[in-house]
Amino acid sequence: MVHTVADIAAAYVGLWIVFHLLGADRTNLFVQYVQDMAYWLAGWSENIFTVESEGLRLVLNYALPALVYLLVGHAIAARIRRTR
Repeated sequence: MVHTVADIAAAYVGLWIVFHLLGADRTNLFVQYVQDMAYWLAGWSENIFTVESEGLRLVLNYALPALVYLLVGHAIAARIRRTR
C-alpha cells in the first residue's frame, strides 16, 4: 500500500511536469486538478532551486519531491515487507 501511494504521488508530480513542459491548457479541469495535486504534494520544495529558465526551475523544484516520494515510499515499503 505504501509503495502504491508513493507511486501515485510521484505520478501526479511527474504528470504536472510533462503538462507544463508541453504547454497543456491550464483552463482544462483535468490539467487544473493535476496542477493542484502536484502543488499540494510538492509545496514543501517550492523555490529550492532558483534558476532563470521557468521550465528548468519547475522541473528541478518538482522532480525533487517526486524522487523523494519514490525513494522514501519504496524504502518504507521494503522495510515493512522485511519485518513480516
